[in-house]
Amino acid sequence: MLGRRGTTVPAVHASAVPVPAGHVLRATGAGKKIDEAVLLLPTDVNVGPGECVVLRGPNGSGKTTMLRILAGTLPPSEGEATLDGSPVDERHDLTRTAIAALVGAPATYRDLTLVDHLVLIGSTWGHAGESADDRAEEMLELLEIDHLEERFPHELSSGQQQLFHLAMVLVRPSSILILDEPEQRLDPDKRDLLTQILLDRKAVGSSLLIACHDPAMTEALADTVVDIQLE
Repeated sequence: MLGRRGTTVPAVHASAVPVPAGHVLRATGAGKKIDEAVLLLPTDVNVGPGECVVLRGPNGSGKTTMLRILAGTLPPSEGEATLDGSPVDERHDLTRTAIAALVGAPATYRDLTLVDHLVLIGSTWGHAGESADDRAEEMLELLEIDHLEERFPHELSSGQQQLFHLAMVLVRPSSILILDEPEQRLDPDKRDLLTQILLDRKAVGSSLLIACHDPAMTEALADTVVDIQLE
């Protein structure tokens, strides 16, 4: 594959991903209520270095709420959520450095192409110049959407958008990936591809926290399964 400057760009392999720093992400009795509405019953989750925890449960049980709490974007109304013993909060440098999350569709720019978005994210997180370009190209190739690199996000199918959103999270450095149903809208071949990418990340030390409805992906990835209960 040719990069933006005409150079050949290799595929990303696990060995090309820097070894992440180990962190412990933990929810202890974390629950969420808004007025009288219960979004999440008090639940414990523990994600250690290099571990994959999969959240399961029926719709409305609070899986997404738990992911937002552990990503630091939503405070619990009871219990606590911590990263290495300190409150997890998206405003804190430790949280932003350690955690990359895909919980809902990320913001995109209508007038930037897919590769432009990834170069922007790479540049923001410390890649510069050709490094950002190369990393963007590699990530698109890894997810098999490099042929779409000059398209705009609004020109993609729903499955292509899901792969692009995953690329936006995977391209930035992190130690912990938090993903809400990453398999959604993907066909079986792309689900297998994503499973292997996540296994490769896990193999080099990344921790994974995933809400997932796919039994095969759960079987392949999970060290621990947490069943979220309805009230």
